[in-house]
Amino acid sequence: MTPAPLAARLRDPSGPLFFPVTAYGPDGSVDLDVYRTHVRRGVAAGAAAVFACCGTGEFHALLPEEFEVCVRAAVEAAEGRIPVLAGAGYGTALAVRYARLAEDAGADGLLAMPPYLVLAGQEGLLRHYREVAAATALPVIVYQRDNAVFTPHTVVELARTDGVIGLKDGLGDLDLMQRIVSAVRTEVPGDFLYFNGLPTAEQTQLAYQALGITLYSSAVFCFAPEIALAFHRALRTGDRDTVRRLLDGFYRPFVELRAQGRGYAVSLVKAGVRLRGLDVGEVRPPLHEPGEDHVKQLAQLIERGYALLEEDA
Repeated sequence: MTPAPLAARLRDPSGPLFFPVTAYGPDGSVDLDVYRTHVRRGVAAGAAAVFACCGTGEFHALLPEEFEVCVRAAVEAAEGRIPVLAGAGYGTALAVRYARLAEDAGADGLLAMPPYLVLAGQEGLLRHYREVAAATALPVIVYQRDNAVFTPHTVVELARTDGVIGLKDGLGDLDLMQRIVSAVRTEVPGDFLYFNGLPTAEQTQLAYQALGITLYSSAVFCFAPEIALAFHRALRTGDRDTVRRLLDGFYRPFVELRAQGRGYAVSLVKAGVRLRGLDVGEVRPPLHEPGEDHVKQLAQLIERGYALLEEDA
């Protein structure tokens, strides 16, 4: 797949972007059968794309060989119905290696995550992502967050880079994003893609939508796809009553629960998948499992979210 077809498939998604968790068995090894089931269910539920082995999928915890078989399993489970993108990160050499593993496994694109640990300048960041983009024929979406924060000028240069088709924002600085969008629109006419990549992106999507950014990742889709789809549909159709009802009754309480523990952006989501009947195992260290009380609160919140959908119906 070339950059243009993938960009076209992502530009106007029919559903949320699905970031599946990675399933582990009782012995802690990757459980590919359960993982395929998780991905298939997400595809069948209406996801617009699968982002395998990214943040929610514990990219940081996977060995290269585990990463490759998981990406391959996601591609098999998607059966070509929707695109599959995979994470690539760490230092430049390893990011290139993961990019090539993803290409070999049949992925349609890459999410290039921040380089490991270092606080690099703009010139070094630009070189890093250009080398990742040049390593394969896969289209690349660059992930802005933590130690990879870009000036508008740098994003203009990224947009001019062969193979780079978009920017996912996990920082949440709306002033910076508005300047980035404006600069790229002025300097590089075309269809550069932007994504809201904040944890529980639904909570901030109204603000991003005002900037013209309609794409967003949905961790909630992993365990409550009907709620995530209802919210996505309400945003697309301008149904502000449903948006507000789900924000007030489900998403805001979920974000507040997520804030109760470090790493809950992953481990609480994984707990949600288990609560919904699919045993995807626990998170790998250094992440830790949510406390029992927090899991009970999550179960109650999921029940409340589905009750809101029944009220709406």
